[in-house]
Amino acid sequence: MRPACTATRLVEDDRVIVTRFDFAPGAETGWHRHGHDYVITAVTDCHMLLEDPDGGARRVLVPAGTAYRRMEGVEHNVVNDGPAPMSFVEVELK
Repeated sequence: MRPACTATRLVEDDRVIVTRFDFAPGAETGWHRHGHDYVITAVTDCHMLLEDPDGGARRVLVPAGTAYRRMEGVEHNVVNDGPAPMSFVEVELK
């Protein structure tokens, strides 16, 4: 069993939800499905293990200061696969 990451809600209004996620090495989000389109901005280098519902997994590096976006409906578990703490900010678009 992996430890859980920490999710800190920074903003929530009628247009967006902004959450900071902080992971110790080996920590995970837990399985979840995104209910909104979203943008992730890496605060630190993020060595992620992305686990998919079909049993697949992939490792990705999201460098500090970079961002990516995904559409509503993504389902996965995100794990810190690196040796150092990692953090990112997620902006969900309502």
